Amino acid sequence: MIRSMTGYGKAEAVLAGRKFLIEMKSVNHRFLEIALRMPAVLYPLEMEYKKKIGERFKRGRIDVSIRLEGDGAEPPKVNLNLDIARDYFDVLTRLKNEFNLQEPIGLKTFISFRDIFTPPMETQLNGDFLNSVEKTLQEALSMLVNMRQDEGIALFSDMQMRLQTIGETMGTVRSRVPQVVMEYQKRLSDRIKELSVGFELDAARLAQEVAIMADRCDITEEIVRMQSHIGQFEALLQSDEAEGRKIDFLLQEMNREINTIGSKSNDVEIARQVIEAKSELGKLREQAQNIE
Repeated sequence: MIRSMTGYGKAEAVLAGRKFLIEMKSVNHRFLEIALRMPAVLYPLEMEYKKKIGERFKRGRIDVSIRLEGDGAEPPKVNLNLDIARDYFDVLTRLKNEFNLQEPIGLKTFISFRDIFTPPMETQLNGDFLNSVEKTLQEALSMLVNMRQDEGIALFSDMQMRLQTIGETMGTVRSRVPQVVMEYQKRLSDRIKELSVGFELDAARLAQEVAIMADRCDITEEIVRMQSHIGQFEALLQSDEAEGRKIDFLLQEMNREINTIGSKSNDVEIARQVIEAKSELGKLREQAQNIE
């Protein structure tokens, strides 16, 4: 069954009196792209989290936000490692004296040394903290997957309805083909006789030329291929291999066939049915852009 690339997932937990919140939003994208924003204390686990998220999806841009929010209590303070700061200051002072540098050593210099500032103790990487993150991440992931599946069900219903409409138009076109060929043969034959007044024509040769021209306008093969594509499309929508790329390729083939039908046929009713089918194909292409 198809899945949409659009969805939203959210899960939260409480850690040390503070709310721990994970939000996920996914939108259309040609490939799988994961953008992750989270507290600095979790940076070492960024690749691991991206791998876990990537295992659940094939395509789409997924924006993930992991954050701690205050819950009425005073937020924890960042810890300052003064021993490391003093070591940096001593080394910088020696460099300044060694090379006779005039630039002062200020706060801007120390800000670049991240190991001077350490995260609050309650958010250090301990077992309970990581387990809570993992559990909350999986809950948000499950919600996102479920929403994409629900969106996929809606897409499936809409696309099936449009395929049915295209199938009905092809049925109308197919029933019209024999009559169109006969009418074309008659018009062509009458026109040739009109232009050849006063000349003796070979009836057999005339019949042959009329048949050749009529055959060039025959669209039976295109209709058969079009109906075959519709059947493949319906089977693909219901299979486990339903992917946006495969559906997009099939839509290109269907569009090629319907264009050929429109260019070869010379009939008002068929032209009207072709326009209807092309309109539905355009809507199917729009929907296919959102399929994973």
